[in-house]
Amino acid sequence: MDFEIARARLIEHLAAEIKDRRVLSAMAKIPRELFVSPDLAHLAYEDRPLPIGLEQTISQPYIVALMTEELALTGKDKVLELGTGSGYQTAILAELARVVVTTERFPLLIERAGVVLYKLGYKNVEMHLAENTLGWEAGAPYDAIIATAGAPRIPSDLIAQLAVGGRMIIPVGSRYSQDLYKIVKQKQGNKTIKLGACRFVSLIGKGAWETEENNI
Repeated sequence: MDFEIARARLIEHLAAEIKDRRVLSAMAKIPRELFVSPDLAHLAYEDRPLPIGLEQTISQPYIVALMTEELALTGKDKVLELGTGSGYQTAILAELARVVVTTERFPLLIERAGVVLYKLGYKNVEMHLAENTLGWEAGAPYDAIIATAGAPRIPSDLIAQLAVGGRMIIPVGSRYSQDLYKIVKQKQGNKTIKLGACRFVSLIGKGAWETEENNI
């Protein structure tokens, strides 16, 4: 399979909805096939989520592109990512931000993602095993926060880690379906924008879902 041709076709497909050329350029550069198991590599450039083990997924490329576009990164940002997963979203953030701090609950996923990110030469990524509290307070404040798992409400602990003027993208809803939200932190009265329906695995931790029960 010619992955470069497949990648170019995917980017052309995404360009109908995604207008940030920097996001599209980053996705055109990153080999998504390296972030999935070899037996699923032939599906890497279909616009669909794929399993990565441990009941986790690599998100649909359109959702990755949309979430990244809505972060409005400038190249000077410090970004917090909740849910390293395969590391694919991490790589895109690393292309567009000054530094990426990413957390993941599963040591195996951190190990796998770290190997691929190292192979691709990313040196502006800081990886951590997630704690019970959400985010990574030691690195705050962040210019942007992205959560790749759904919460029952917008977590106040994450808002607290966001710089004034910072943007957070997070799925909010039930265990089984969510809406994607963009929150812009302001000195008074944060701005909240609904971006549309989505479906993610559950965000586990104090301030989100505190157990694995009924996780999808």
